[in-house]
Amino acid sequence: MLRRQIQIITALLALGITSHALAQYVWVDDKGNKQYSDTAPPASVPKNRILKTPGKSTEQSEPAAPAKEASTAANAASANKPVTTASRNEDYNKRRAEQAEKDKKAADDQQAASEKSKNCERAKTYQKTLESGVRVATTDKNGERNYMDDAQRAKEIADTKKATAGCQ
Repeated sequence: MLRRQIQIITALLALGITSHALAQYVWVDDKGNKQYSDTAPPASVPKNRILKTPGKSTEQSEPAAPAKEASTAANAASANKPVTTASRNEDYNKRRAEQAEKDKKAADDQQAASEKSKNCERAKTYQKTLESGVRVATTDKNGERNYMDDAQRAKEIADTKKATAGCQ
């Protein structure tokens, strides 16, 4: 029986000592998240955001905030809901789709630039051929070869100059 009384007294003493360790501060940070700590919140936290201090209940720590501030805090808390795996996956897939779209656009732009470069090079080569004065033959729809006369050559030179005007 004496042993039982010693156990009870020891248990009560242990509870008395550990109750001090349960002392916690609770406050709402700038993002609307509740913070729990055994040390006081930083000085930058306004007193109306401190929800609990050691030795005081929630009602005793501070008077109730005005309704407007309470609704603002509630809106901030709802706007900063905890991030779930589904929302993370959704954000990741959205970023991935945007990156794929950017990569596709960059590849299309690069291919268009390459094609334009090739076309410009062909037009410049054709223009040099026309300006060199050598005889240039064309094939008509019947498959017969026809040589350009001076008027046709001048028209083709003008056309190739227009085509190469946008080239660098």
